[in-house]
Amino acid sequence: MATTAEQQRARAKVAYDAFLAVCPSRQLLDRISGKWVTLVLAALGSGGAGGPEGCGGEPRVMRYSELQRLLAGVSQKMLTQTLRSLERDGLVSRTVVPTVPVTVSYELTDLGVSLCEMMRGLKAWAEVHMDDVLAHRETYDAHTA
Repeated sequence: MATTAEQQRARAKVAYDAFLAVCPSRQLLDRISGKWVTLVLAALGSGGAGGPEGCGGEPRVMRYSELQRLLAGVSQKMLTQTLRSLERDGLVSRTVVPTVPVTVSYELTDLGVSLCEMMRGLKAWAEVHMDDVLAHRETYDAHTA
């Protein structure tokens, strides 16, 4: 009896284990662990200049140019690649309005909001503990030099 792709995915889901090299969840972890993904999610989750809580408020719609201005240091190519991968994975939706020039905006999907909520803790941890990490780096470097 032939199985449908949906049935195959359901069976595979039971066996997802990111410790296995062939597991698709490992690829997803690799994608969502990038700094630009974290920052795009935080920005769209209202954690931009107007909301430092990052994913703590209401998600907001942002134009490409707004994201680029907010994410200091991101290249146009990297931002485009990041947004495309997030859209492909169903975390971000893209809306094109046929104006002159064309207006393109991005917002988190429900799936993206759920990930953003998870990332909020990671972003906050990094901000709170950065001084500790820098001190440990300095100590480590002094001992290994």
